[in-house]
Amino acid sequence: MPWFGLGTFKAAGEEVANAVTEALKIGYRSIDTAAVYGNEEEVGQSIAASGVARDSLFVTTKVWNEDQGYDKTLRAFEASRKKLGLDYIDLYLIHWPGVDKYKDTWRALERLYEEGSVRSIGVSNFQIHHLEELLKDSNTVPVLNQVELHPRLIQKDLRDYCVSHNIQIEAWAPLMKGRLQDNELLLGLAEKYGKTVSQVILRWELQNNIVIIPKSVTPSRIKENSEIFDFELSQDELDAISGLNTDERTGSHPDKFLF
Repeated sequence: MPWFGLGTFKAAGEEVANAVTEALKIGYRSIDTAAVYGNEEEVGQSIAASGVARDSLFVTTKVWNEDQGYDKTLRAFEASRKKLGLDYIDLYLIHWPGVDKYKDTWRALERLYEEGSVRSIGVSNFQIHHLEELLKDSNTVPVLNQVELHPRLIQKDLRDYCVSHNIQIEAWAPLMKGRLQDNELLLGLAEKYGKTVSQVILRWELQNNIVIIPKSVTPSRIKENSEIFDFELSQDELDAISGLNTDERTGSHPDKFLF
């Protein structure tokens, strides 16, 4: 899986189609979508029209909350695969843990994995206790946990747990939805390296072994977000950015988003 990709949350229609087209054109090879985003069809059409070889791409989608459960998940997966126009999905995730359906949902994901319909399976927004409960009864360890993560929410305990269980962490809202653009520390580092605040944040995440999928539909920002491989932050700078943590979320807490 690439360390860097394009997120498509809250992007739809021609807007998301153009964003995926632009991203693939400049070298992105990982695209993240979800059933609830309502844009799988446009994402799939842009992938098909790009001319990029399928085995060079990494496509992620997710099963939504109302489709959780063994049989419903299998049906939801087929709907997503059809909309994307793909023979297989590279990574299929449980979007949110909820209360008690995720174990049956996970059994469906394991079946899809065993059948070869998906190349890898994982989860999203799972806390440590969700992962512990899942691992009690599953045959497969999730390869990845996609969670909200940025300098104000570094999720250190969760990251340590996932590392100890060989579960890759991926960040959604890696730029905190633009809320860190006026931070003095980040502005200073941006000036030092001749980069933007967004590029500094994304670099901090990369150097902490976090997969990132920044979302943008603006061509210049799609390009800007990808230009983070030509500089390196020092350990002191990485620690300083981590020190910005306040456990602040832009989205729901998984333990309160219940269904």
